Amino acid sequence: MTGETEAATVDHVHAPATADSKPEAVVTRMTFDAPPERVWEGLVFYEELKGRPPLHLRLLLPVPIRNEGKISEVGDEATCLYETGQLLKRITRIEDRDVYEFEVAQQSLSIGGGMRLCGGRYQLQDAPGGRTEVSVETKYVSTKWPRWFWKPIERLVCHWFHRYLLGSMRRTIESK
Repeated sequence: MTGETEAATVDHVHAPATADSKPEAVVTRMTFDAPPERVWEGLVFYEELKGRPPLHLRLLLPVPIRNEGKISEVGDEATCLYETGQLLKRITRIEDRDVYEFEVAQQSLSIGGGMRLCGGRYQLQDAPGGRTEVSVETKYVSTKWPRWFWKPIERLVCHWFHRYLLGSMRRTIESK
């Protein structure tokens, strides 16, 4: 493995021009030097990671504290506590230890001055050499205007967060 300097690949799914329409989705991928079974077992949510996010993320996003609740089966719910509020996540799909999806059922948290999180997904795929490609997706709706200006900034911050999350997960999983 080339280590943490390896760049994550980035995909964008563009939503229609209005903020009231379908959510935007941002996907970031990173390869882990571990088999899918080990990656699945080590998959943790960012609220559970030890240590604080880097300064640029703390300035732009709420700082997570912890999760409360069960998140291992479809229908399970967890309250994700942050320094400035909370989210309620509901597990909506778990598929053969390859896909893990959730929706944000309630949000009492200000994100980016007008973003509403809708849900997300983790997906694992076999990669050559016994490695695993992990993708993380965040879905959101934003009311910030003009969209042509704010959408690229929102996507950039989301990718920064994904890279922080995936990098932290990769360090933990690869060290086992």
